[in-house]
This record gives sequence, structure tokens and C-alpha cells, in this order.
Amino acid sequence: MPTLTTRSRATKSRSTHAAGERARTTGRRHASARAPLPSSRSPAIDAYIERAAPFAQPILKRLREIVRRACPSVAETIKWGMPSFEYKGPLASMAAFKQHATFGFLKHSLLNDPTGALQQRDRTAMGNFGCLRTLADLPSDATLARLVKAAAKLNDDGVKVPRSTRAKKPVPVPADFAKALRAVPKARATFDAFPPSHRREYLEWITEAKRPETRAKRMATAILWLSQGKGRNWKYERRA
Repeated sequence: MPTLTTRSRATKSRSTHAAGERARTTGRRHASARAPLPSSRSPAIDAYIERAAPFAQPILKRLREIVRRACPSVAETIKWGMPSFEYKGPLASMAAFKQHATFGFLKHSLLNDPTGALQQRDRTAMGNFGCLRTLADLPSDATLARLVKAAAKLNDDGVKVPRSTRAKKPVPVPADFAKALRAVPKARATFDAFPPSHRREYLEWITEAKRPETRAKRMATAILWLSQGKGRNWKYERRA
């Protein structure tokens, strides 16, 4: 028959074991609360990448993996027809086109960029890294991850992009472009009906061309798009 001392030891042992289990459970619960849970992958973005041109698929996959690794709680969605990443608000987006892909941060103007990775190399492409055609066009994984973490920190802190209140100077219509517009009444009607911001997009694109042949090509493209009722950035506009 167990003695009182033996029963006391057994009871103490069980109590100690139960207390240990409670401590371990509480520890796991606290660790779970501290560590961000990885977000789920969007099937819509899976499908978008599968439909993209073969050259663009590895670029989109790499960008997606780095964003998810640098910001595990990021949410994936499709906005304006493009894969978008959100974390306490819009974070970044990417897109694939016939001959290039793009990636950009919503608050890129507020990001610290000592390596110059955000200095757009090609003004004809939207986003921060210009036209991406191969993986070699991307910044290093470490640089991109650092930028993603910095962008997420801006959203954590509730930092907003300040609105510009400075009025932009009007861009005059160059004589050669005005002549081209007069030759195609439909294009001219579209251009004249556009708000100032839409007209500015075309005019800046044309006047910023460095070479005469580039300028001529842009003017021809502008006349074609205007005759079709399209804005300068129609490829990126939301489709009905």
C-alpha cells in the first residue's frame, strides 16, 4: 500500500508535469502571436503568371517570392488587371506585357535608395525598374528585399505620400506634332477632348525623345493611339 509520502511525490510529479505542459502551450501560443503567419497565394496571380509570356514568368515568380519572403503577411490580389501586393494598404504591383515586365512600389518616392535601384532606366515603362526582360534586369535579391521591408515599414507607420500642390507649367504643343494632329482629324478630336493631364502625358513623352527618329516614332504611335481614342497609358488603364 502506497505511503503518504509516495502519494505526495506522485501528486507533486503530476502537478509539475501539468505546469510544464501549460508553460510550453503558453510559450507556443505567444510565439505564434509574435511570428507573422504566411499569407496564402492568390490563385488569380498563379493564373496570371501562367498566361504571361515565357520570358516574363521567371521574372514575375522571382519578384513574388522576394516580396512574400520579405513581408510574410502580405496579401495578394489583382487590381487594375495586375498582380498587386498589399500590407496595411497598397504596397507594390507588377505586370507583364508582350515584350517586358514591370514592378513598382506605391510609395517609391519615400523609400531610401542608396544604391539607386529605383532610378527608372526607361521612361517608356511604368514601375521603378524600367523594362524587365530577363532576371538580370532585376536588382539583387538583397536590395529588393530591403526595399520591400522599407515599404512595409512605411505602411506600418501610416506614412502617406504627400500630395503635390504645385501647379505644373503647361507643355506647349510642338509644331510638328500639331501638324500631324491636323492631318488626322479623329486623333486631333481625341487630343482636344482630353483633360490637361492626359495631353501632358503625350506631349512629355514626345518632347523627351533624345533622337529625331525616336521622336518621329513616338509621334506616329501617338497619332495611331489617339485616332483609336486611347490615352498615352492605355495599356495600364483599368478595363471595363
